[in-house]
Amino acid sequence: MNTVQTPSPQAQAAADVFARRVTARLSGGTDALPYDIAERLRASRMQALSQRKKVAAPVRVAAPVVVNAGGTATLGGGGSSERGGWWSALVSAVPLMALVVGLVMINIAQDENSTNDVAEVDAALLTDDLPPAAYADPGFVQFLKTSAQTN
Repeated sequence: MNTVQTPSPQAQAAADVFARRVTARLSGGTDALPYDIAERLRASRMQALSQRKKVAAPVRVAAPVVVNAGGTATLGGGGSSERGGWWSALVSAVPLMALVVGLVMINIAQDENSTNDVAEVDAALLTDDLPPAAYADPGFVQFLKTSAQTN
């Protein structure tokens, strides 16, 4: 298991010097601030310091691991060096063929259903007492609306 490396003592010392400089610079302007703001800043600073102490311990992180689970289903092959050769290519093509056949069957069923729906509408129009042109007449639509309201 790999661990996260801790910074060198020189880098840690440089970081501490930088932190002290930033703290001194920020603290220098607090004299002009109102009491309530200065008190909130002090409380926030204390909270940040308490959080820093909790994180100070080195954290152990597991290194990523690559797992080879074995062969995968692929189309096309690596030639004769692969186990199975053409047989594995044929077996891996079977799900693809099943998918294509299923999609073709769905398309045929959808076309048949839509053709049956259109045929039903055509049969209803042709066997009705009214000519098909009456349905396109805007006055007929208005007549249907007013007759539906009176009933």
